[in-house]
Amino acid sequence: MKYTEAQQGRVFVLRLEDGDIVHKVIEDFAREKSITAGMLIVVGGADEGSRLITGPVDGRQIPVEALTQVLDNVHETTGVGTLFPDEDGNPILHMHTACGRNASTVTGCIRTGMKVWQVMEVVMIELVNTAAVRALDPLTGFKLLKIS
Repeated sequence: MKYTEAQQGRVFVLRLEDGDIVHKVIEDFAREKSITAGMLIVVGGADEGSRLITGPVDGRQIPVEALTQVLDNVHETTGVGTLFPDEDGNPILHMHTACGRNASTVTGCIRTGMKVWQVMEVVMIELVNTAAVRALDPLTGFKLLKIS
């Protein structure tokens, strides 16, 4: 295990609108407000056609081949995530959500495009004075959290 400390900075409350692509809106907002790191909680609706990464095809296969689930209808959703800069200073969101409709739920990473249905509420807590960055891991192809 590795760790770094951080302090809490500003707190933002965002309302995402119908059709917004969640990770794009949040990363754009972070750039606009000079937020380099944070933690997020979301609640709202995910639209039909939203894409989730739901795991690897084979847990030990390299390179990693992702399983993708496309939502076939509107789903209720809630999730948590972190925001850290990549090696070039760009804020990169890593968020997992659980999306439910009727009696079934799918959980996954929203990186490939979750689209808001009607509204999504986001609470973003800025983290300051942290050395954590997302660095490209050549083995997996992921931008993994690097603690120096």
